Amino acid sequence: MNKFVREEVSFFKGARTRWQELKYVLGIIYQFYKGFRKLHFVGPCVTVFGSARFKEDHPYYEMARKVSAEISKLGFTIMTGGGPGIMEAANRGAKDAGGLSVGCNIVLPHEQHENPYLDTSVNIEYFFVRKELLRKYSYAFVVLPGGFGTLDEFFETLTLIQTGKVEKFPIVIMGKDFHHEIYLHIERMMAEKTISPEDMDLLLFTDDIEEVVRHIRKYRETAPIFKLQSPKKAWWIFGEEKPDAKAS
Repeated sequence: MNKFVREEVSFFKGARTRWQELKYVLGIIYQFYKGFRKLHFVGPCVTVFGSARFKEDHPYYEMARKVSAEISKLGFTIMTGGGPGIMEAANRGAKDAGGLSVGCNIVLPHEQHENPYLDTSVNIEYFFVRKELLRKYSYAFVVLPGGFGTLDEFFETLTLIQTGKVEKFPIVIMGKDFHHEIYLHIERMMAEKTISPEDMDLLLFTDDIEEVVRHIRKYRETAPIFKLQSPKKAWWIFGEEKPDAKAS
């Protein structure tokens, strides 16, 4: 078992020695620093979430590939969790369009290998560090069918937007049939007033790729967050490098 995985398993067993807790904190700092240096020059990203289990011949794989290619044409880097399935499809779509493709992979007890369509990537040992990095460099999210991890990333991000912890940016949910019950539940929450109608403003449920592109383009042209500029110079002393889109 990876030493970081062992450390995380140990962390959840309750109070430990001061030295063990300090080591854990230092490990977290190292993981964040590694991510910051590797992703410093990836540019404005759109992050695509979805299951690692869909194969190349699945309709959701093809949907992820096509929508990512079109988003890449808007000038965005496509970022994913770096693994197989929907993540691979999204990174592959970026390569189809000649765009930049980035992965933020998670180290698991059952190893998740990086997909072959990445221009640059970073391996992160802690889920919460990985989620923060995916959010930090993203200007929109596209959520495709997935499991618990995909829903966790989706709803946690919604909560951060709702509570004002992050800038508002568009979230697109694709796979309308798959997410139908979730859509109904969100409407139920609105009806019961556990969320506000404005919480739905940035959400778009659609399978129409052109509608996705229009939605993201609209916010790119009007939202202040999209006016941020990427750093221009890499500092070798920090191990930085500017990634380039490689030929697929």
